[in-house]
Amino acid sequence: MSDDSVIIHLRFAPNGTVVEISERPTDLTPQQWFNFLYTRCVKSYQAFAGGRGVFRLPRATVDALKAEAAPAVA
Repeated sequence: MSDDSVIIHLRFAPNGTVVEISERPTDLTPQQWFNFLYTRCVKSYQAFAGGRGVFRLPRATVDALKAEAAPAVA
């Protein structure tokens, strides 16, 4: 993975909702940010055991997604 890549870590609650996710815009809940990323970057998502997962994305993509997400929830 190159230096300009970002790994967005997330953790699920036992009921399947997202309780923690990195790189989250302050206007979004953890679940909203996960839903937003998943609908746009499903091929970049990897699920792990124990209620965890990651998105592996280039920094430029993460920055663009954050900018796009801001008006989506306003």
